Amino acid sequence: MFRKLVTIDEAKKVIQQHFQPKPLDVKQIPLLEAYNRVLAEDVTSALDIPPFSRSTVDGYAVKAKDTFGADENKPVSLKICGTVNVGETPKTSVVHGKAAEVVTGAPIPEGADAVVMFEYTERKDGELYVYGAIAKDENVMNAGADIRKGETVLRAGQLLGSREVGVLAALGMAKVKVYIVPNVAVLSTGAEVTEPGRKLSPGKIYDTNAYSLSTAVLESGGKPVYLGVFPDDRTELQKALTQALASADIVITSGGVSVGPKDIVPQTLDSMGEPGVIVCGIATKPGKPTTVALIRDKLVFSLPGHPTSALLIFHLLVRPIILFLAGREGEETSELKAFASARMFAAKGRRTFIMVRLRRGDGNRLLAEPVPSGLSGAITTLAKADGFVEIAETQQFIDVDEEVSVHLFKR
Repeated sequence: MFRKLVTIDEAKKVIQQHFQPKPLDVKQIPLLEAYNRVLAEDVTSALDIPPFSRSTVDGYAVKAKDTFGADENKPVSLKICGTVNVGETPKTSVVHGKAAEVVTGAPIPEGADAVVMFEYTERKDGELYVYGAIAKDENVMNAGADIRKGETVLRAGQLLGSREVGVLAALGMAKVKVYIVPNVAVLSTGAEVTEPGRKLSPGKIYDTNAYSLSTAVLESGGKPVYLGVFPDDRTELQKALTQALASADIVITSGGVSVGPKDIVPQTLDSMGEPGVIVCGIATKPGKPTTVALIRDKLVFSLPGHPTSALLIFHLLVRPIILFLAGREGEETSELKAFASARMFAAKGRRTFIMVRLRRGDGNRLLAEPVPSGLSGAITTLAKADGFVEIAETQQFIDVDEEVSVHLFKR
């Protein structure tokens, strides 16, 4: 029997009272390894980007005022004083009445303040005829136009994607400081559970939870450490948990938390150190048998064996902790509004979470459609659901066409 069922909000409060998550240590890594890591410091540019004024077109660098009055019937004549190519320092300067040939990306020579495109010019015997007036800075990207020296371009806590890594490369940074990725040990329990790839004996099932939970850990910014499947034996389980606590920042188990004779996880956890079990049963559907312990200053989340229940509780309780440890505390689960396509009923006295899939209805309205799950152990619910809808303990049902908030499993 569970010690005392608490609400999901009370469970979160108890966890917060015992464990205040904060980002782990900082590590400097090569820029090519920085993708999907979290920046640990503000990044300030040590130079202007671009570091020099450059042409954005192929054409001729000129003084803009030398082109004033030029048109198709009355071109302006300028003398060509040289050529500037990409990657070289200009060896010429532009004075009144002169023009220098430039290509896209080439530095603007001293004295020039605009570039006239090739299409609006004609070249004859060293003379350049300009058939249209241009303004100052036209077709020129000035030094510092993109990033100014001393400007803060990225902030601590930002997730580094391809664009952010590109910015760091533009600043000349070969290494970057990021938060260490939290290790999350994942293990399964139960005599009936078999690792995928092995022959499935009668009465056995494949280990769904370890794989779905490990992937969810990755999606949350953690690194899963899969330890395997362990029998319902207290000595073996204690040995596995000891290994997990030594190798990881958080531990996740699945199975063995209900009220059957083989459900020994809560008792085993409670015997491994103070304070031991801090939550033993949550008034939710699904997810009621969830157990949470604190051992050696590390959280152990023991989730139900039913795959849908395990993944749901992960998103409610475990994911926020991993995000904090990974330095991604500002990242919230995506949520959107939709309309219920059918009536959804709550379990009496328990916070109820209904798995839903999204589809477009009449008038292009976004509908939240309950996923038929049968029993809570149904595997296909995981693949069919886009997210879940929450029904409060005091609410009996959500009616058809009622607007609901759908918490998405992924962005």
